[in-house]
Amino acid sequence: QVQLVESGGGLGQPGGSLTLSCAASGFTFNQSWSWMNWVRQAPGKGFEWVSGINTDSGLVSYANSVKGRFTISKDNAKNTMYLQMSSLKPEDTAVYYCVRDDVFRSTGWEKTLGSWGQGAQVTVSS
Repeated sequence: QVQLVESGGGLGQPGGSLTLSCAASGFTFNQSWSWMNWVRQAPGKGFEWVSGINTDSGLVSYANSVKGRFTISKDNAKNTMYLQMSSLKPEDTAVYYCVRDDVFRSTGWEKTLGSWGQGAQVTVSS
């Protein structure tokens, strides 16, 4: 059974940095082909895909809203994915979810798709 546990996040200042982690169990990164994603939900809004990384090839992709500011990565030895967030903006405030899926998708996210973690709150405010 796939389990995903996010950690990190919290309160960050505009222009500052935060890092999220997602510890995965129930499957092994370097023995599977899947997409690990960060998907966020701002207050009162729908789900927005942020970034994804392929567990086999390491190929990465970013939403335009975070490109150049956020970096996704994975550590196969720890079976953990990361999201380094820099140059934070107030509009980055959201609950960030770690999501595993068998296909790449950048739109149409909903909780019936893939396997989701419990989410981590990121608040950007001065």
